[in-house]
Amino acid sequence: MNTLNPQTTNRRGFFGRVGNSMQGAALASLFGRELFGGSALSATAAEPRRIYDLRSRPPQLEPKAKAVIQLFMQGGPSQMDLLDPKPKLDELDGQSYFDKVAADLTGPEQAGTIFRSPFRFARYGQSGMDVSSLLPHLTGVVDEIAVIRSMFTTHPNHEPAIFKFQSGRIIQGLPTLGSWVVYGLGSENENLPAFVVLADPRGLPINGVQNWQAGLLPPVYQGTRLRSTGSPLLNLTREVEQPPLVASFERDLLARLDRLHQRKHPGQLQLDARINSYELAAQMQMEATDALDLSQESEATLKMYGVGGDKTDNYARRCVMARRLVERGVRFVQLCTSPQIWDNHGSIVSGITDCCAQTDQPVAALLKDLGQRGLLDSTLVLWGGEFGRMPIAQLPDKNNLSTAGRDHNPRGFTVWMAGGGVKGGTIHGSTDELGYQAEQNPVSVADWHATILHLLGLHHDDLFFEHNGLDEKLTSVFTARVVKEILA
Repeated sequence: MNTLNPQTTNRRGFFGRVGNSMQGAALASLFGRELFGGSALSATAAEPRRIYDLRSRPPQLEPKAKAVIQLFMQGGPSQMDLLDPKPKLDELDGQSYFDKVAADLTGPEQAGTIFRSPFRFARYGQSGMDVSSLLPHLTGVVDEIAVIRSMFTTHPNHEPAIFKFQSGRIIQGLPTLGSWVVYGLGSENENLPAFVVLADPRGLPINGVQNWQAGLLPPVYQGTRLRSTGSPLLNLTREVEQPPLVASFERDLLARLDRLHQRKHPGQLQLDARINSYELAAQMQMEATDALDLSQESEATLKMYGVGGDKTDNYARRCVMARRLVERGVRFVQLCTSPQIWDNHGSIVSGITDCCAQTDQPVAALLKDLGQRGLLDSTLVLWGGEFGRMPIAQLPDKNNLSTAGRDHNPRGFTVWMAGGGVKGGTIHGSTDELGYQAEQNPVSVADWHATILHLLGLHHDDLFFEHNGLDEKLTSVFTARVVKEILA
């Protein structure tokens, strides 16, 4: 047996020698979590996880969906102008309501009176769902969506509200929804990232890359931003092409060197993620370019989405790409707007009209296309922003009513889901008669997250990562319930 002399063995020597003995095996068992990172429940909720990769894993529950497309409408779409009509606003238009909402206003000095919606509503589909004239294309697919009119959040400012919406709490540095999903389920395509972000080519959204960060999770679960124009990734291909045999030999040699280095530095999650990224980049050289190649789509499909349209081209291209990615086994695709087109503090008539002109046709076409290809049943589509808007006017110019917009409103707003186990043509919950506050069947962000995970076959309490002695979860310590009323 390898013996240790306490008079001559220092700490470095102790760990160096004990690692080759029976004592080392026992020590590794005792210190497993500290040496190899945190743990999460496996698919059986019985064994702790020790391996952090993107291999596909079975869900904990019977799943309804296997992929997610998140249409993140950053800025705060106005619920009473889109999907939550409020006749009382017409009746009380012009009356004061400042005292009731003052605590939530970000610009109280610009507060006006109750402001009726400038847009008309009508009922569509077999469900008879109320939809604004701003969304003429969505009217054709309303029987596919479940609208939640009673969402609420906890902060009236964009940055913390976005952190809440994306990662469950109003602080930065936490894993986002997409990272939690791929942490729990992995990917079904080893040649593409499990979590893809199609950000607006005109610029990053508010909070930037923190919208798709892995946070305290192993970095292998961070989102990968792919470009919707040009090469999907910068430096993905070589400047000088090599013969296939030479390139293959070089990759194999690099992989062997990486593994040798990795064995000398076990449990280094940053190193593991970097090696994984290099390997994925090599695998992506062909498949990523193919996945985002819209020239393979029919002219009729591109026209349906609005590719080539003056207003729609940007968002339409990314919606087609999202469908092509989930078709190839990508687990989570996030589409962002730049920077937050829905933040209509002033001139809401022109502002929100422009937002809808950019996104309505592509979004409706995405639902229709997924349905036609048999993908909607297995793909969960999410639409919504971090909060809603106020029932009163916001007047940047007190002397010009045409500049009227709406301030932020965290107390009540609207989101919708479609596909993957969702009961289409459903309206859940309601706000009060002016659209200010969630009143009937309120849904918290934690409830929303729990429902998404449930549809993917994950339980929000059983999906965790141990960090600094705490079992960190997407829903954190908040009480969360699955919104079963919108499930098929």
